[in-house]
Amino acid sequence: MKATLMFGAGDVRIADVPEPTIKHPTDAIVRTVRACVCGSDLHPYHNMPRNDAGNPMGHELIAVVEEVGSDVTTVHPGDFVIVPFAYQDNTCVYCQEGMQTSCIHGGFYGQPDPGGLQAQYARIPLADGSMVKVPGINPDTANDELLASLLTLSDVYLTGYHAAHMGEVTPGKIVTVIGDGAVGLSAVLAAKSLGAERIILMGRHKDRTDLGREFGATDVVAERGEAGIAQVMDLTGGYGSHVVLEAVGHMPAYDQAVGVVRPGGIISRVGVPQYEEAPIGFGSLFGKNARLAGGPAPVRNYLEAGIADVLSGKINPGKVFDLTLPLEQVADAYQAMDSRTALKAMLTP
Repeated sequence: MKATLMFGAGDVRIADVPEPTIKHPTDAIVRTVRACVCGSDLHPYHNMPRNDAGNPMGHELIAVVEEVGSDVTTVHPGDFVIVPFAYQDNTCVYCQEGMQTSCIHGGFYGQPDPGGLQAQYARIPLADGSMVKVPGINPDTANDELLASLLTLSDVYLTGYHAAHMGEVTPGKIVTVIGDGAVGLSAVLAAKSLGAERIILMGRHKDRTDLGREFGATDVVAERGEAGIAQVMDLTGGYGSHVVLEAVGHMPAYDQAVGVVRPGGIISRVGVPQYEEAPIGFGSLFGKNARLAGGPAPVRNYLEAGIADVLSGKINPGKVFDLTLPLEQVADAYQAMDSRTALKAMLTP
């Protein structure tokens, strides 16, 4: 089968690899309907050391079940499913507390075992806890818009939702979203769905911030750094935002978040941090009584509700996809996202 491998920074290729097989009775084998490239995939694309064996890539997938292990009971061959970006048993103590990305028995795709999801087929460990069936949808006849929105539920939209959830967005609150990538725009849509009164989007790419306005942003701030902080403070009457959703993961974005959060507010981060230390002392969080929240989104915790919202038409998060390419052109998808000529690229098998 065809699968995506990364051999080092900037070196992404399609390779012929063996089709996956059932290794454990809790496994399932699925056939890809749609996959995609994530913004977090660009981190190794920028700095991964050379690896002649190639590292399997991809962690976002909607698929059809082909085969299941003898212990799998909740999904069956022929089912159309969403595969969250992490696998989990959904029964351990952390899963039961809604933190499936910390599952005692779980893990992440994009490594030699279990492999990556930018491929024609994939092995899904702990299948009962790691896939959710989409009711009443035939992926062979469903329109592309619906498939795109369902694909966002494997990661990007529900990561934005997790940011808003952990930030305790509720009606009447002022929210600032830092970052106009697919996760940041998803956070705007999630904050709107949770009733935020005002949503300030910090981003400088007009095609993206226009989509942000469509998703619910009431204001756009293109400036960065101190100038951007000053503009947000001006928009909020000098008080700052109740909630800041940081969807970038770089230190300047964190500094902006600290600068615009109001006393008693919450900074919720879902951009994978590309730094090891950040100020939390009196001059940043402590003095403001501000809280820091967020982390890897437990997508499985939100998945059933997300499916219902997409199928009902309440949300259409699939609009973040502005490029669709066949899997064989995955290298072009990475390049387009890295050069910012594409917001988010979807892959067809």
